[in-house]
Amino acid sequence: MNRTITFHGIFPPHSNHTLQFCGNTTDITAFLVTSYSLETILGVLGNTCFLSILAKQKEKAIVTNVFITNLIASGLIMCIFCLPFTIVTVLLNYWVFGEAMCRMTSFIQCTSMTVSILSLVLIALERHQLIINPMGWRPSLYQAYLGIAIIWILASLLSLPFMTNSTLSDAGFKKFYLTGSYTSKAICISSWSSDESRLIYLTALMLLQYCLPLVFILVCYLRIYLRLRKRKCMFEKNSCRTVPLKRINVLLASMVVAFAVCWLPLHVFNSIDDWNYKIMPHCLHDLIFSLCHLIAMASACVNPIIYGFLNSNFRKDVKTLILSCQHQSSVQEYEHLSLSTMQTDVSKDSLRLSRQQNPI
Repeated sequence: MNRTITFHGIFPPHSNHTLQFCGNTTDITAFLVTSYSLETILGVLGNTCFLSILAKQKEKAIVTNVFITNLIASGLIMCIFCLPFTIVTVLLNYWVFGEAMCRMTSFIQCTSMTVSILSLVLIALERHQLIINPMGWRPSLYQAYLGIAIIWILASLLSLPFMTNSTLSDAGFKKFYLTGSYTSKAICISSWSSDESRLIYLTALMLLQYCLPLVFILVCYLRIYLRLRKRKCMFEKNSCRTVPLKRINVLLASMVVAFAVCWLPLHVFNSIDDWNYKIMPHCLHDLIFSLCHLIAMASACVNPIIYGFLNSNFRKDVKTLILSCQHQSSVQEYEHLSLSTMQTDVSKDSLRLSRQQNPI
């Protein structure tokens, strides 16, 4: 069976027709176009702003900032190469960008999503080593850049089937329009040699892009939380400088929750769609996919909020960027600690305590 890409999302739904909804299609189309447009604007502006501020920071060479920059860059690519094409396809109800872009957008979307998830894994691993094993191995800058290069290569290889199997087809239009202008229109589809190969690939993709990374991230942050909770009392007993545990834990929890919540609906939908798509109402199929896809794409918009706007010095940098838009180096004492400063403090305290006790 061929899988038709209706909205040209990362995981296309089953469909042998053009866009169909129950009820008033004009209202639904207007809602989707508006929602996708807002996500595009917020995603592009937010990620671009974050990248420009990270580039100006004196601490930009810290390993965590390198990983975060890569994560934000992959989110920006996703906003550019996924959301605008989705908006036009929803509005026109057919693919207008040619077969080359049909193949490239599927490939780029899947690659950027995989890079985003693997970047979260690298961040979790780096923080785990920073807090749990501060005297042991920690990635250097060279290893950080090498890790980023590796995940881009792996993500590209993992996404190749989307490039090779994506093509244009006018079968859906010929079915409903025997003559007229619609016979020259086409939709972007993924054509697989067999159902078995499709199911194997998409199931493996779901495991590698969601389930396994989420388990790894949860384990890392659970261990971090338990270690910080254990050390809180030790800091107080030894009159040490108290680490802002609450702020760190909120940041860590936000990363995991945003990743899990945003992508869960789309993965559930695609799992049902892959194995038994007939159980979903025919005219609600595309609408359900659209809503799930909107939520998933929101992950590229919330990352700047999680990594930036929860940080007071980042908000100050945003205000400076908006008000002046000039390249001025202003030396300020921030009221709150930045992400990298928090990690430096945690590392120092961890090294201090590691000399007093055996690690877990």
